[in-house]
Amino acid sequence: MNLPTLRQLQYLVAVVEERHFGRAAGRCFVTQSTLSAGIHELENGLGTRLLERSKRKVLPMPLGEEMARRAQRIIALTGELVETACHDDTPLCGPLRLGVIPTIGPFLLPRVLPEIRRRFPRLELSLIEEPTERLLAQLEAGTLDTVILAFPYGVGGRVHEIFWREDFLVALPKAHPLADRKAIAPEMLPRRELLLLADGHCLTDHTLAACKFKDMKSSEVFQGTSLYTLLQMVAGGQGITLIPEMAIANEWLGGGEIQLVPLAEPGPHREIGLVWRETSFRQADMKLLAQTMGEVFRGPADNAKKLEK
Repeated sequence: MNLPTLRQLQYLVAVVEERHFGRAAGRCFVTQSTLSAGIHELENGLGTRLLERSKRKVLPMPLGEEMARRAQRIIALTGELVETACHDDTPLCGPLRLGVIPTIGPFLLPRVLPEIRRRFPRLELSLIEEPTERLLAQLEAGTLDTVILAFPYGVGGRVHEIFWREDFLVALPKAHPLADRKAIAPEMLPRRELLLLADGHCLTDHTLAACKFKDMKSSEVFQGTSLYTLLQMVAGGQGITLIPEMAIANEWLGGGEIQLVPLAEPGPHREIGLVWRETSFRQADMKLLAQTMGEVFRGPADNAKKLEK
């Protein structure tokens, strides 16, 4: 049995993910014959088949799936070794691949990135916006270095640091009977009017938890694809929704058709934090990034007040 090479493992991961030799070869910047030969060498070296091939498709066998998952970790760790060798003592410098969920990115990033770039001019940020599960999968695979998520959410053995805590507000049409109240208790919310994001967005789970609607499913109400869509529905008098506190200053709330009322339920209703792999060599950088985001988002004094809640 021969030890596989890093290149062979990269070929295997590409084929398993693409389910197609041509696309996998393009992704690895090699010819299809070169990739196919590399996979054959890997299988011969291990003494077992990893892929089921036909003229039209390629399917990974169970062992091939498992090897591809482990290969992702090996490739990620190898990349970190290279980055470690290139990394100097300057904090937050060099490439950093950051993921963020859609219910945080539009409100947080425009306010913190200019100051982060000013403080750390040698930092080369690459950004991607995806739902939570996809971001965690990319983090595990090593294609992302860290992600910004909303909690509570199970992140397994990964490291995370909370840098912001916030409450929810009820967004209602100006003419709604509850619009003139100083606060709205969850039991006062008309469930049939509640607008939520589609399944896969953790804001829906956090909303239902904050309202203590344990017996309610998001499929029972209108499911939007973005918070912007929900707010447009509210502005048009089509229902109500809950929004996170960080969204208050956003231009989406313009037009004067929406009234915001605090949710009369002890918070925080949502926490924002940075998540990274326990094996990452940039532990200090991740902690510094989380601390900086918390400081910049609304200022040190207000942030300290929030973290005391």
